[in-house]
Amino acid sequence: MIVSSLASDSHTWNLVFLQLLIEELGYDVVNLGACVPDELLLSETLRRRPLMVVISSINGHGYQDGMRVIGRLRGHPELRDVPVVIGGKLGVLGEASRRYVDDLLKAGFDAVFDDGVDNIALFRTFAASLSGRTGCESG
Repeated sequence: MIVSSLASDSHTWNLVFLQLLIEELGYDVVNLGACVPDELLLSETLRRRPLMVVISSINGHGYQDGMRVIGRLRGHPELRDVPVVIGGKLGVLGEASRRYVDDLLKAGFDAVFDDGVDNIALFRTFAASLSGRTGCESG
């Protein structure tokens, strides 16, 4: 799996947490780190063909940056079936940021894990549902 932040997000503790959580579930993880340019996320996803892409946002720009990134990922036919999820702070409106969830799903995300909701169990269930697919190619 690929774990990544968005271009505008410099936070890292969330990425380390996600990497450890996903590894605990038995998956290999490539952590692209903080402030990941769209082009790097796209090229690594194309190159590695991961089981899933996990995007985390802490700075409150998850909706804005996520809408742009999912358009780029889904714009490549070979990535249309790769599950892509996003979680964290989708906006700066607190609980009102939940209004972005439907738009993100319609844009092409397979799941959205909004900040403020205990999503660990939901994420574990979603990740476990992928176990029948082939894993991330190394390289």
